[in-house]
Amino acid sequence: MPLFALRSELARRPELASHPVALVAPDTARTPRVWQVVPLARHAGVKPGMTVSQAIGLCPALKLCEPDPVHYDEQFEQLIAALAVVSPVVEPVELGRVFVGTDGLEGLYGGPEEIVEAIKRGTRKWERGTGERSSSPCSAFRVPRFAFRVGWGRGKFVSWVAATRAKPGAAVIVPVGGEAKFLASQPLAVLPLDPDTHRRLQQLGVKTLGALVALPEEAVVSQFGGPGRRLWRLAAGLVSEPVVGRVVPEPIVAALTFFTPVGERDLLAHALDKLVDRALGDPRRSGWRVQVVRVRAELEHGASWLVTATLKDPSATREHIAAPLKTQLERSPPVGAVERLVVEFTAFAPGTAELQLFAHDASAAARAGRRRALQGAAREIALRIRRPMLYHVIEVQPWSRLPERRYALIDYEP
Repeated sequence: MPLFALRSELARRPELASHPVALVAPDTARTPRVWQVVPLARHAGVKPGMTVSQAIGLCPALKLCEPDPVHYDEQFEQLIAALAVVSPVVEPVELGRVFVGTDGLEGLYGGPEEIVEAIKRGTRKWERGTGERSSSPCSAFRVPRFAFRVGWGRGKFVSWVAATRAKPGAAVIVPVGGEAKFLASQPLAVLPLDPDTHRRLQQLGVKTLGALVALPEEAVVSQFGGPGRRLWRLAAGLVSEPVVGRVVPEPIVAALTFFTPVGERDLLAHALDKLVDRALGDPRRSGWRVQVVRVRAELEHGASWLVTATLKDPSATREHIAAPLKTQLERSPPVGAVERLVVEFTAFAPGTAELQLFAHDASAAARAGRRRALQGAAREIALRIRRPMLYHVIEVQPWSRLPERRYALIDYEP
């Protein structure tokens, strides 16, 4: 569903439906920029990415909406939960775009048409949902279903292109075996192209996926390398990426409600440290390192602020966890005073170097944590490369004069 955040905002503020409306980007507090725009404002020349002053200069009647990312995230999570009732394999990509795995659902629903109808019924249940955020009495409004576009096909790329070609409230079904014919007429812009590759293909006269597939695959590879092979195979409908269902973690939450709204960054940074410490002290976190942390703030007048950080190196120390959050706080602070601040640990990595208080042997507990981390890394390498690449060196004939006979390699399983 395009413009998910803006449509969510208009759903709870229907009085703006007949006006040119633009949503301000949530991470541009110092130089506010336009994020999403309704067609009425776009016809007046307002485009995403331009500054607010430029947008108002082009369209004086423009209505600007402050972003409420917490509300949009909650709406999206409720939609995912409704789709999870239809299929156990649901992969969210970004706000407004979700892949639903349909393998094995034929016996439950029927053919592709019936599966699509089941997905539409799931969206209608989401529209009738009653989940509300305590600080937002209007969050019961839902986005109208005519805004949804559904695509069904083999693999994520084909289904996504089909969804972009569907009319609002309708569906496009690409039958198995018809991927190449469907993709041939699609514009080149549907491929994940960088600007330089797109420009070079345009100079070669390639404007559709069919024109790209008409070129020999090896010729495309010689010009664009490995990425060129993937682009050619996507355009030919030969890539069928499966939907990967997400593991829903049980988050660890620490919240703080201020008696009076707080706008000073130093106080907010100090509150972040305290909340991270409190979340780290949760017993469920013992033996695990934090990989994804999220901070949400409820602001005055119903607005909100949301920041998510994925740690490259999962950590169990406050300094490493709080550092990216404080950077975001300095770079794009909340646009108003904060009434409530919440820290959430939403994803974890096994293993920790810290000593566990209630372990019978603290050093053994630390070793066990490192072993769990090593096992997780080994599994990740095996999944990425799809074959074992870690080996253990053992002595076989240490007395031999030939080096290759002294040792042997066996698969390493930590």
